Amino acid sequence: MTLRKALLLSASLLGPSLALAAPTEKAKPLHGKTGAPHHANAHPSGAKPAPRKTTPHSVQAHDTETIAVTARRTDFAFVAAQHLPDADTRLSAERLIQRGVVTLRGLERVAPNLTIQSVNGTASNNFYLRGVGFNDFTQNNIPTVMTYFDDVPFAFSTLSSGLMFDLADVTVAPGPVGTTHGQSDTGGEIRFRTADPTSTWHYGASQDIASYARSRSEAYISGPITKGLDFRLAGQIRQGGGWQTDPQNGAHLGDADSYALRGKLRWHSDNNRTTILLSGHFVQDNSQVVTSQAVHRLIGSAALPHLGQQQAEWSMRPQFANLIGRPEGLKPSEHNQFWGWDLHMDHDFGVAKLTSVTAFETGRQGEYTDQDGTSRAEADTYRTISANAFTQELRLGSSNPDSRLQWVVGAFYQRSRMKQRFFFDYTDYAARGYMMATSFSMNQESTSEFGHVSYRLPHNVTLFAGLLHEIDDRSLPGLTSEIFGGKTTAFHGESTAAAQFAGQVGVSWQATKTTLVYYKMSKGFKPGGFSANNTQIQAQLDPFGPETVLTYEFGFKSDPIPNVLRLNGAAFYNDFHGQQVVGTVLIPNYGPLSEITNVPKSESWGFEGTVEFHPIRHVFVTQNIGWQRGNYQDFLNVNRAATNAAYAKTGVWRAINSNFSGVDNGQPKLTLNGQAEWRQPLTSALGLDIGPDWSYRGSQAIAVGGTGFYRLPPYFLLGAHATLRPSSGKWEATIYASNLLNRSFFESGGMATTTYFYIPGPPRFIGGRISYGF
Repeated sequence: MTLRKALLLSASLLGPSLALAAPTEKAKPLHGKTGAPHHANAHPSGAKPAPRKTTPHSVQAHDTETIAVTARRTDFAFVAAQHLPDADTRLSAERLIQRGVVTLRGLERVAPNLTIQSVNGTASNNFYLRGVGFNDFTQNNIPTVMTYFDDVPFAFSTLSSGLMFDLADVTVAPGPVGTTHGQSDTGGEIRFRTADPTSTWHYGASQDIASYARSRSEAYISGPITKGLDFRLAGQIRQGGGWQTDPQNGAHLGDADSYALRGKLRWHSDNNRTTILLSGHFVQDNSQVVTSQAVHRLIGSAALPHLGQQQAEWSMRPQFANLIGRPEGLKPSEHNQFWGWDLHMDHDFGVAKLTSVTAFETGRQGEYTDQDGTSRAEADTYRTISANAFTQELRLGSSNPDSRLQWVVGAFYQRSRMKQRFFFDYTDYAARGYMMATSFSMNQESTSEFGHVSYRLPHNVTLFAGLLHEIDDRSLPGLTSEIFGGKTTAFHGESTAAAQFAGQVGVSWQATKTTLVYYKMSKGFKPGGFSANNTQIQAQLDPFGPETVLTYEFGFKSDPIPNVLRLNGAAFYNDFHGQQVVGTVLIPNYGPLSEITNVPKSESWGFEGTVEFHPIRHVFVTQNIGWQRGNYQDFLNVNRAATNAAYAKTGVWRAINSNFSGVDNGQPKLTLNGQAEWRQPLTSALGLDIGPDWSYRGSQAIAVGGTGFYRLPPYFLLGAHATLRPSSGKWEATIYASNLLNRSFFESGGMATTTYFYIPGPPRFIGGRISYGF
């Protein structure tokens, strides 16, 4: 019997109950995942790994094989992961599509204690997980939360923009990482797995059309080229969706204009011991961005515009357009091109498995933002970025996931280069009245060695431990600041180096068949770097130091009523030394500027949990909750609020310093998100899924110790969807709404030269989506 016949027979036997079940874990591929991250297939605890989750268009079995499909239904996904001692949030591709998560920032709506914020409305993002993170405007430092695509870490997170399509699943892993794979980090990581080539033919497409002429189109084709050689090609096009207008002239802003392609070629030997997977991708993004709304004027007497939820003001002077070489009338927008490749090679020696991951990523950016949020040229900014990163990882580890002893050793190397140039138009700011540019380069190189071991004792107790050593060197060869029509200042180069150990020890106990408890202590390490933003004096280029954190975590996973109730939770405490945060430096006769600095001592604590509930046949409920608190225990820095207030009275810049000991770290204390769904068979071959989803995010400070306009207000969002799908699974049709109540809210904020601004979130979107696959 062929694979296709086996699947069709099983579907006909199970009927609509199979098609209308919650997302399920499919049968494990007969030949295993090829080119997969090590951490997706084996966990350092020694627990049995989760089987590969596949979708109808990513079946991994070969044509000549058969699959035994049983009629036992699993209502909760990622069953095997319930035996792994971690607090990871695992999300299937189906769940992401259902919740409308098509960009990185959307992940904060489906995972607890996660915040992803756009840098001034652009494609660049800052990450916070369990309150760990910082606002890196220049994006030239290692992020606190690392992003991975198919086991490749993105040292510059912007390079991962546009790659969220044709996914298999996503994992959000909080806490220090680095002892089993990749790079060390203090906040955690977000791991994306894209769909792999298949050895049988599959192809499909989807179209999503919504309010404001928003359109998202995707397509893929996958299949064999010859025996042992398979391919996959997928693409995405995004258009429209702009919802901001300028009240002065009615100009429209925010339309997407991007496309992306990804190709994969996989070869495996006849005995399936060796697999080689070559992948490449290309992204072109000419999208307009969401621009800021000024909420408070710090300097000057010009009135701020009174704007509605969907309004914004911006400007582009012809002289500035000529300076940067872009067309007059340019709107806040991107002009980005990203591409890269990666090569995965695996060989199973029987007693151990060797994995090599080689990757190269590069990007060219041109990004215009109107940061003052007015029609005046007080902080109009254009920046160009040329960046690339090469990474190489080698791992040797256990090949038998059922062995009591699990181990992995490996090494990681990274080399990155970046050049940036910032252009500023301060023409309408009386204290400056000029245009200027800041240019800098950055060179970085790091190596690390890691190892992790675990052993399963009698009575279902597992001990595990890991160790990592990392050396990081980075430098700014030179930075220049040029005032057009004025002077040019050249600053001497700076460099910084760090060498640190990180590690983990822990124990887990499978108390019952459906209950796991664990405890672990982890030390995380993150290297230092440079602020390199609007530099006026040499002292601004002094590097900030490394960040280390000692994390204590206790957690549990349980299915007290299998297929009816699932409860997962974890509590944590972070003890920081040298935590990297955005502080303030005052430049005499210039004003306050943001600067990344180290807090000598700080702490945070909290918990996160997930409840999945299937009380009756048709009802499925998922609820995530995240709660965290934190404070600085010793942090002397410029008090921006007090300094700004003093300037407003005297007209003279004078630094007012405060020790922020005991002050809250400003991160959202409470995050909630979830969904409820009613799954109803309409006929023997057709079913309907319908229900709401929701998310809540507490207030967040945008300056140390921020209150009032220095803090983003909390918000609650409600959405809904209704989906028709047949038992064949070949197609589905959905209507949906996001921000159903049309709430006005703000996603991020910051300070320009003369104003404080917020970046507004999108209004109500109503749309429809249809997909078809073979």
